Amino acid sequence: MKNADLATNTAQWKFPPGFVWGAATSAYQIEGAISADGRGRSIWDVFCRVEGAIADGSSGADACRHYELWRDDVATMKWLGLDGYRFSVAWPRIVPDGDGAINAAGLDFYDRLVDGLLEAGIEPYLTLYHWDLPSSLEDAGGWLNRRTADAFGRYAAAVADRLGDRVTHWMTLNEPYVSANLGYVTGQHAPGQRLSQADGFDAAHHLLVAHGLGVTAIRDAAPDASVGIALNFTPVTQVGPGADDAHVGAVIDAIHNRWFIEPLAGSPYPEIACRAAQWSGDVVLPDDMDLIRAPLDFLGINYYTRQLVDHTGVLAAPGPTTTMGWEIRPSTLTELLAWVHGCMGLDAYYITENGAAMPDVVSEGGVIQDHDRIEYLATHIDAVAGAVASGVPVRGYFVWSFVDNFEWSLGYEQKFGIFAIESDTYRRIPKLSALWYRNMISDSQAPESAPTTGRP
Repeated sequence: MKNADLATNTAQWKFPPGFVWGAATSAYQIEGAISADGRGRSIWDVFCRVEGAIADGSSGADACRHYELWRDDVATMKWLGLDGYRFSVAWPRIVPDGDGAINAAGLDFYDRLVDGLLEAGIEPYLTLYHWDLPSSLEDAGGWLNRRTADAFGRYAAAVADRLGDRVTHWMTLNEPYVSANLGYVTGQHAPGQRLSQADGFDAAHHLLVAHGLGVTAIRDAAPDASVGIALNFTPVTQVGPGADDAHVGAVIDAIHNRWFIEPLAGSPYPEIACRAAQWSGDVVLPDDMDLIRAPLDFLGINYYTRQLVDHTGVLAAPGPTTTMGWEIRPSTLTELLAWVHGCMGLDAYYITENGAAMPDVVSEGGVIQDHDRIEYLATHIDAVAGAVASGVPVRGYFVWSFVDNFEWSLGYEQKFGIFAIESDTYRRIPKLSALWYRNMISDSQAPESAPTTGRP
């Protein structure tokens, strides 16, 4: 699909007034400066030193040097025309030991960032936890230990006390599914533990308890705040007609997609997943589920792809894929939004992550011709528009990601950004997708033509 075709499609999209166009990042993936200004050590600092843990042997020690270059990044966001910027706060910068003494210098950094964003006319969308647990808490059991949830509540209170007068939109956690399952079951992410699915559910429950405590802390410090959580969804399509196919598909769907949203909506954990994992649930205390179902103002939805499943498990993706091997399936996003709205019934949803890792072909003139990423973004935004037209109150879209960054266990090999990073200077280089996104935002914000009066 050519750019001209995509530009024509944008004119057909109908989004409500005030729809937020944004971009997203996370602290460990872009900040660098892991020893600056009293920052403590995170589980990712430790995990990156494990031989073979990171595909290219790299780490987030320097990342994109956003800690140094944040002013330039905010200026670039303003040039891009962003309404909102989603970022995360690094817990080890605020509470170096995970619990206890607060590091004022860490809060000062986010204080400056928030002020800079607001001065540029960009609304901050703040996530409190995007996987960078202080390593001292992991040494005491991490998310398998309920005390980590209690520490999160105190950390949330410290950040909200400092920034709650200016930050309106708060997310407690990003993708707790990944923290629990990739961190404690498959070992693909920090802290790299390979335990049982039941252990993963213990971690997942404590993450949701932390969420509930975080909601309380934010509302206490900033009563007018809009509070939510960002969940990732990978919808399941069953392949095969057999009962075994249906059962495996249902278990995977319960673990990947239902485990977090259902208790947030006031339901118990999915029974089919509990049985499959032989999870006792003895970590659940009497008042926990009431704490977890604290009312939310919005839900953040992270979507990249679906998964095909039969009785053997998840199958290889057919058709066109990103360089991650993920199937490109925008129509599933429309279906997902309808399902989520049916579960939660909220007044607001945000697409808090959506984007694609692509090959990024560089033309002779040095321009990164990422037409495939443009098509991915355009077709997925079109899918969001379809959900809005059907009555789902989606209020904003945040592209993942603002810049190419440290992509966790994959290092720097997978590139999701609409800006590239020049390796020696750290200069941000706009890809064709950045120019497209800028034009799309500008077009969407242009006032509609005044109606004609019939007079000459």
